[in-house]
Amino acid sequence: MFAKAFRVKSNTVIKGSDRRKLKADVSTAFPSLSAEELSELVPNKEELNVIKIYAHKGDAVTLYVLHKNPMFFELEKRLYPTVYMLWRYPAALPAFTTWAPVLQKMIGGADLMLPGVVVPSSGLPEVKRGDCCAVRVVSNRAPVAVGTAVMSSAEMHSVGMKGRGVSVLHTYMDNLCPSGKQLDIKKSSYKKLSKFLQTMQQQHNLVRVKELSKGVESIVEVDWKNPELRSFHAPEEADGEAAPVQDGGEAEKPYHPPEITTLYSVSARLEPLFLDANKRKGTILQPSEVRSIITEYVKKNELVHENNKNYVIINPTLCDCLLEKSEYQEVEALKWDDLFSRTLGRMQQCYQLVFPGQAAKVKKGHIEPIDIAVASRGSNKKVTLIKNLEVYGLDPVAVSAALQRRVQASSVLHPVPGAKDRVLVQIQGNQIQQVGNLLLDHYQIPRKYIQGLDKAPKGGKKK
Repeated sequence: MFAKAFRVKSNTVIKGSDRRKLKADVSTAFPSLSAEELSELVPNKEELNVIKIYAHKGDAVTLYVLHKNPMFFELEKRLYPTVYMLWRYPAALPAFTTWAPVLQKMIGGADLMLPGVVVPSSGLPEVKRGDCCAVRVVSNRAPVAVGTAVMSSAEMHSVGMKGRGVSVLHTYMDNLCPSGKQLDIKKSSYKKLSKFLQTMQQQHNLVRVKELSKGVESIVEVDWKNPELRSFHAPEEADGEAAPVQDGGEAEKPYHPPEITTLYSVSARLEPLFLDANKRKGTILQPSEVRSIITEYVKKNELVHENNKNYVIINPTLCDCLLEKSEYQEVEALKWDDLFSRTLGRMQQCYQLVFPGQAAKVKKGHIEPIDIAVASRGSNKKVTLIKNLEVYGLDPVAVSAALQRRVQASSVLHPVPGAKDRVLVQIQGNQIQQVGNLLLDHYQIPRKYIQGLDKAPKGGKKK
């Protein structure tokens, strides 16, 4: 679910009533947690945020983030823990064990297949179909993935441990990972460094600690040959930094507008006109190719008017393809320009988008312009609405943030009804002039692909 980048709709501090409800939901979902553990996960006064996002496939997900670390996510009214929550309480979910190389496949979006599950001597964990469960790797009790069981434990045995075992929703090192994490001992179960060192000395014999002076403890010896210490490896960071935003800041990833080309598809009605050029129905052509094919057809069939070379004689094929029924008995010839315009007008229009470094994408229909409009909200307050940014490869979250900085006004994102992967940016006030400046000057979007610039307040700076 988080294998690819997601879009943030809103980020707010949780309200008191919602905090109490979350605590109750966590208690219900994870009954093994004690009252003290629940209070640590959902504290009464500490920073706890609710972040609503859209995953890359369009799923609406709610994240609960404690001290900037995601602890839970809610999908279709069901609460799931993140691996970071499970690192603190690994026994909160039944866990399947697999081999380390399988983790890389799960990070890429794969589910856990039963042939990759390691069955311990104690047997598989008891789960029912649809139960929330965790996945961990051999020799490490810290979970690395969270998902739901595709079948019960009994069914897994009955099918000979073949097929899909766990539908994976979230993994360690996916896009839900906090970037550039730092360890804070105060937020661990040890709370104090001295307690941590004592545990490492008494329970694991990893170090020897001595109080050199009152209140000052020092590590005087480390057992470097200890198998537990030697087997520890710091987790590697994900390749590269988090994707920079397109907001004009210092860490901005340069944005280049796509090259947009209008294309035409051969329709069923016009197919006879293009058969000599071996262009069947559905063939996509450049306007220049269409003109060349039509010109060649006219010359091959000797349809240029003898007395006036500006006209083309209409033969039965041209009549069926280009004339209206009312014109059949009246129109005997057409000017070249009229011939070309009628041909293009009866073809299905398409458009091609080419983003730098990406393969060309061809889509049917007319390209939707970026639409800017002003609407009224309660007490006749004006808001500016921007949609179709995604068509031009623009991130609505980044555009919203850039506008907030420019106009010092709040903005929110709303899903566009009927469009699963589109969101609408709403910002306070009539900001059409500022939106236009951002799109035209910073993002270099051609004016003809922006709709609504004429609604800017009068007296503003003209482009």
